[in-house]
Amino acid sequence: MSHSRTITALGLTAAIMTTSVMTNALAQTSATPTAEPVSVVTSGPFTANLTLTNDYRYRGISQSNFRPAIQGGFDYAHSSGLYIGNWNSSISWISDSASLAGNNASAPIEMDFYGGFKYEWSKGFTADVGILQYYYPTTNLSAFAANPNTTEIYAAQNFTFDAVTGYLKFSWAASTLFGTANSAGSNYTDLTVNYDTGVWGLALNAHVGYQYVAGQIAGGGMSNSSLFSYTDWKLGVTKDFGSGFSGSMAYVGTNAKDGSYINPQLQNLGKGGFLISLTKTF
Repeated sequence: MSHSRTITALGLTAAIMTTSVMTNALAQTSATPTAEPVSVVTSGPFTANLTLTNDYRYRGISQSNFRPAIQGGFDYAHSSGLYIGNWNSSISWISDSASLAGNNASAPIEMDFYGGFKYEWSKGFTADVGILQYYYPTTNLSAFAANPNTTEIYAAQNFTFDAVTGYLKFSWAASTLFGTANSAGSNYTDLTVNYDTGVWGLALNAHVGYQYVAGQIAGGGMSNSSLFSYTDWKLGVTKDFGSGFSGSMAYVGTNAKDGSYINPQLQNLGKGGFLISLTKTF
């Protein structure tokens, strides 16, 4: 199973919000990475993946300021159900959010490290629990109210009903969430469903998720949730080209509040948009 990220986003939010709070009561920040896993059937315990996409979205929020990104990682799955992996993507949200507050910081890559255990307790039903560390090699962390590195613990129930597959997943932040001050205990609930049409290697994909951001805004009386919690969704199609190649097209949207997740041009990073990606699995 590959834990490569789906093309939906949350990352840019934390850092953008935190830095904005320094200059505007309506700005704080949030960030990204992996972890909306995508299952890939392989013939061995080691797998790797490489993806090119027109926009890196995590939980509906753009992590690359609506620009293309290159992504890739690897997984090792043991027959016992234990697994570990790493996933990486080019990003711009840390430097973007720092510049939004008049600061200078750099972190061109997101690195995700995760491990967990999967158990098929009934035919077609597999439980999955694990821990995920989002790591951002960053210069000038003083530009942020909180370190953007984030630790999440997750539990998921995967299901298969003939041509329908999917999972229900809950992720809980054991640390502050992507640089958002006082946000430990934030959580994300995700329902993803896929339907294999059996025609031309096409599968239909649907997703809905809710990001809850815990805590109070630093130096203010407002809650993080009142500004930064939101729902995201995705509808798309995936094409299996064979030989490990697959492509996807999707429409992604959120109801994130204007002014909460923004880029230096003051655009809403959660606005609706079309995503296109090409993936090679090894």
